[in-house]
Amino acid sequence: MATDLTRIGQKARKEPDLVFTNLYHHIYDVDNLRACYDRLQADKASGVDGVSKQEYGQNLEENLWDLSGRLRRMGYRPGPKRRSYVPKPGSAKGRPLGISNLEDKIVELATKRTLEPIFEAVFEDSSHGYRPGRSQHQCLDALGRTIQQKKVSHVVEADVKSFFDRVNHEWMVKFLRHRIADERVIRLIIRMLRSGIMEDGLVKASEQGDPARVDPVAAAVEYLPALRAGPVVQQTGEQTEWR
Repeated sequence: MATDLTRIGQKARKEPDLVFTNLYHHIYDVDNLRACYDRLQADKASGVDGVSKQEYGQNLEENLWDLSGRLRRMGYRPGPKRRSYVPKPGSAKGRPLGISNLEDKIVELATKRTLEPIFEAVFEDSSHGYRPGRSQHQCLDALGRTIQQKKVSHVVEADVKSFFDRVNHEWMVKFLRHRIADERVIRLIIRMLRSGIMEDGLVKASEQGDPARVDPVAAAVEYLPALRAGPVVQQTGEQTEWR
């Protein structure tokens, strides 16, 4: 499975304008699902169904084959996300998060692993947001080196307010279609985005936003230079601009 995903990345780099039409089988591949289960941290909070990694793993192979079958026939339906809040400076209520069910976390990660090589191939090296093996600390290091070594007139810091709470589903899907033409993948991601939020015992429809931070969607945003989630250096003559 890892070899197949590597080949996808190689093809994406070789043909940066290629639109991929046959990806969905990688998502429901049992080996991929098993690898994603193994990557999940056992101490993470449970979703609405309360199932832990240990509980799911008691009948792991049976559960994974059943999940794979539902994905294959498009019978898989992600459950609503459990609303949770974490401390946020300047906010009394905190930062809202959506906690997925264990099985949904597996599918989200399988989707991420399948699509990530495609978008990684076209990201600029200066982009750091939501990329594997990169962190905000590396971003700051790169920024510091640029300020020290190049002629910099301005440094601008900007943030999209409540981005993951307000992201437009229609536009996110349009961004994904720049490189993804497998309609089964698109339908799966739409189901993830619209699975709803459970808060105070009530399920609310999620007409906008990405409470679980579904990575393919974030990757689609990064694919657009104007919305890239990380610093981009553009040098024109003697001036260096960070966007």
